[in-house]
Amino acid sequence: MKRTTMILTAALLVAPAAFAARVDRRQENQQDRIAQGINSGALAAGEAAKLEKQEAKFQHEKRDMREDNGGKLTPKEKVKLNNQQNRLSREIYRKKHN
Repeated sequence: MKRTTMILTAALLVAPAAFAARVDRRQENQQDRIAQGINSGALAAGEAAKLEKQEAKFQHEKRDMREDNGGKLTPKEKVKLNNQQNRLSREIYRKKHN
């Protein structure tokens, strides 16, 4: 249990600006992966639309979290957003490879 706690703590030590840049970069990469799946035919239109909707929901939630805290994210919110991005990334992979 301590090992998990230590890993989460280390992940939270990232500078706020660096975390925001990383989140934005991951979102761009995921958008590129969706576009690539559409272009290659690996993603059907419905699958891509669902992924885009999930991405928009993520953006909206991130914006709401920042508005609630004066433009900043709490450490718990950072972990939550990272986990959501991980789930979305896995979903993109699954849909492209089904």
